[in-house]
Amino acid sequence: MAPLLPLEEAQARILGRASPLPGETVRLEHAAGRVLAEPARALVDLPPFASSAMDGFAVRASDTPGTLTVVGAVAAGRPTSTVVAPGQAIGIATGGVVPGGADAVVPIEYVVHHDNTIRLADAVRAGANVRPEGGDVRCGDLVIERGVRLAPAHVGALAAIGAAEVVCGRRPRAAVLATGTELQVPGKPLAPGQIYESNAPMLAAQLAAAGALVERFSSVRDDEGVHRAAIGRALDFDLVVTSGGVSVGEHDLVRRVAQELGVEEVFWGVAMKPGKPVSFGVRGGTLVFGLPGNPVSSLVAHELFVRPAVLALQGASEPGPVFERAVLARSVKRDPARDQFLRARLLDRVEGRAAEPIAGQESHMIARAASASALVHVPRGEGEIL
Repeated sequence: MAPLLPLEEAQARILGRASPLPGETVRLEHAAGRVLAEPARALVDLPPFASSAMDGFAVRASDTPGTLTVVGAVAAGRPTSTVVAPGQAIGIATGGVVPGGADAVVPIEYVVHHDNTIRLADAVRAGANVRPEGGDVRCGDLVIERGVRLAPAHVGALAAIGAAEVVCGRRPRAAVLATGTELQVPGKPLAPGQIYESNAPMLAAQLAAAGALVERFSSVRDDEGVHRAAIGRALDFDLVVTSGGVSVGEHDLVRRVAQELGVEEVFWGVAMKPGKPVSFGVRGGTLVFGLPGNPVSSLVAHELFVRPAVLALQGASEPGPVFERAVLARSVKRDPARDQFLRARLLDRVEGRAAEPIAGQESHMIARAASASALVHVPRGEGEIL
């Protein structure tokens, strides 16, 4: 058996084969979660005019403090042609266009208003409570770089700069296929020796969360002909994710059948726990992942290998995975040869964020893994880590 591949090398080989798919135009209302394929630039100044940050009165700063005559009012969306002359003020709503001649806004609660006059006890600086034209961005400025996965705030920014549509990387089509004669569909009674199929729905959910368009195949029994038919159909997709059948047992057929169908195996076996017997290959532009049958192994392998590939296919500039530093709530013994990924709960403590590994780290314990909120990466090495 060939030496196990280091985690970092396996991730690099995958991303080296995950070339971005072509871009497509997406309406803004459908852009959340998509990856921007072209930089977004402002189509207007933002704000497009000097506007009030407060309900109050537009004034000339040089007239304050003092008593001013109110000569009108400005509502949001209805600019006025009235110019503020010396000794005058105009009532203004939040978001209203600051009228000509005025260079400051005084909040309504800071003035004494009587009939058509206001009295200001304190001086106001020029620019106070005024949002200057182009104070956020100028027309033509870069607002969002290509390769960014659009979050709700990005969508808001794009709408504010006038973008009705954007060019995003195409979402990859992913086929999910679980193998094993022992698998039964949830909801049906279990026959002796059967278990419920959990990997396919879990992987489908993970893929969809990463932006893929997912098709779940029916699980296949451990039969070479059935494997060949199912995998052959799946290879028409951008991405194939199988679970089970990637080890070296008599009924582990996935890797051999895939290679017979023209899949070039890039690697098999990674120095990690759980998920060691993961495989990765390509056929043309299709990426093929063979994940272990143990559900926690599939869960972890997806996050480390498949999810970054899905994002890279969409053109993400930082496909991940991204780890943050945290303190372990208890010490963990390191493995000299393999990186470990522990399921843990994140805890907020006075001294900072801590990760508490859950009880039950075996790779078949998916029910216990559901209580975790993070994966803890324990690098290979000697001794303990805390």
